[in-house]
Amino acid sequence: MSFEAKKWQETEGPCLRNFDEKEAIESVQGALALRPQIEAVIDRIWEEGFDGIFFIGIGGTYASAMQVEVYMRGRSSLPIYVENAAEFLTTGNRRFTERSVVIYSSVSGNTKEMVRLVERVREIGGKIFAFIDTPDSMLTAPDKQDYLILYPKNEQLKFYMVANYLMYKNGEFAAYEEYNCEIEAHLALALAEVEKAADAWAYEYAKKTVAFHRERPDLPHYFIGSGNQYGATYSYAMCYWEEQMWIRTKSISCQEFFHGMQEIIVADTPVTLFIGEDEQRPLAERVARFLPRVCANYTIIDTAELELEGIRKEFRGSISHLVMHAVNNRVDAYMELFLRHPLSIRRYYRQFDY
Repeated sequence: MSFEAKKWQETEGPCLRNFDEKEAIESVQGALALRPQIEAVIDRIWEEGFDGIFFIGIGGTYASAMQVEVYMRGRSSLPIYVENAAEFLTTGNRRFTERSVVIYSSVSGNTKEMVRLVERVREIGGKIFAFIDTPDSMLTAPDKQDYLILYPKNEQLKFYMVANYLMYKNGEFAAYEEYNCEIEAHLALALAEVEKAADAWAYEYAKKTVAFHRERPDLPHYFIGSGNQYGATYSYAMCYWEEQMWIRTKSISCQEFFHGMQEIIVADTPVTLFIGEDEQRPLAERVARFLPRVCANYTIIDTAELELEGIRKEFRGSISHLVMHAVNNRVDAYMELFLRHPLSIRRYYRQFDY
């Protein structure tokens, strides 16, 4: 047996592949520590006044924007909107004025659509609050935003921290201090524990999924979710399985599932359903009741089955998308292993001009 073959063999089996517990905990704790900075920015925006808050993104950042908008939609009377950056650039939005505020996140700090978005917002005169992962990138230049926070990863968490404080300022989150005390004390460790608890399951899921994919690469894998899990569904199908793994997918919301997609589900259709713990959970539960009647190749991931020590039930819905992300981190590690395809490689994305 060659050294390389032995090396691959030794990595087989659940092994918390690509998991650095210390780094994972410190990353979330670092994001939570941004709260004073976020509150200071929102205080200034509040004092200056606004006629709309627009969460705008592209690809995965658009998915995060959708999550924060649906989170606030049933809780807040504030004028909160979500926009896809490419659509905003072509169609515009007459509700966006010089008194509007854009909140966005960018990993690279140089995504073409986001650079053009900033230029358009500057033309209109609106304010820009940016979360950027990469220092000294194009979008970190002083003239590209009014408010900037530099910190890597944790995009969804940062957006929800903004949302929570906006609702607190608007008198809609009485438990704000209590909530943050609990989340800041327990979330980072709880998410790390989720990854460890999900590891063995994720190994088997990835192994089974890749084996089926090799037999039927023509079949797309269907992802279904609702509420703050729909953004996770949309992003996971597109940005992870399609972009990184090159597997055909389709994402759909639970509420739309029964108006088309249910008719093409048969015994061997690969389906994964995300169930969270927010107010749209009943929509996912309805899909969960239906799937076993027609499909023998479905998987349900329910965040309610995972322990989050120190976090009470009424707060879990606001972080269930983060719990799902932790589970999917484990899936990704083993999908990469069984596909024998590093997830950092792209065929076309940013490989040439288009």
